Amino acid sequence: MTKYIGCDAHKRYSVFAVMNERGQTGSSIRVDHDRGLFRHFLRTLPPGSPIAVETMGSWYWMIDEMEKAGHRPILAHAGKAKLMMGQINKTDKLDARALALLLRNGTLPSVWIPPGELRDKRELPRLRMTLVRIRTMLKNRIHATLAKYAIQIQDISDIFGKSGRLVLRNRLRELPPQTRRSVEGELILLDQVGDQVQLCEKQIKEVVLTTPAMMLLMTLPGVGPILAVVIAMEIG
Repeated sequence: MTKYIGCDAHKRYSVFAVMNERGQTGSSIRVDHDRGLFRHFLRTLPPGSPIAVETMGSWYWMIDEMEKAGHRPILAHAGKAKLMMGQINKTDKLDARALALLLRNGTLPSVWIPPGELRDKRELPRLRMTLVRIRTMLKNRIHATLAKYAIQIQDISDIFGKSGRLVLRNRLRELPPQTRRSVEGELILLDQVGDQVQLCEKQIKEVVLTTPAMMLLMTLPGVGPILAVVIAMEIG
């Protein structure tokens, strides 16, 4: 008899509900997020069990362990699943049971689970996006500081380029001492972040193979090699 498993996952623990083909469930089981305890529990389930896991921030390792144990994890779309559950008095046990019920009925709203290797590789473009946001934030802070003191640098399109930096450093003398030191620190951070962006892009080129899908994406206006990687690896 097939067993349908619902897993209501939290940061430190998960609650499992096991449902049979008749819709009957036993007692819910709470499993702390210790890998040894988690693996032991997975071994108690029937081989190849389908397990509905609600999306949460740390699901990667859980999916890894379920796949290694020979089960079939299915990642549920949290927002849609909650609407379909339609529960007013929510508890971990009720959520786990509802996930198992949706799985049994074939109505579980699921999302794509990328393969483990892809889950690992797509951390690279995600890191690059984070670094670029930090770089933009630093540049915006410097621009805002210059504007506070009416310092305008004319005829230079990029004040953070090689020629722009020379002019910028000379104009920093016009700032009050602590403000000047703050901008100088931000410029140091800007260079460090820029170095990390370059290292990240180099690593992406080394480990991510260009696929036909990426080549097709690059035919779109504004989509270059890096953005093509991001889109392809995120949507699969």
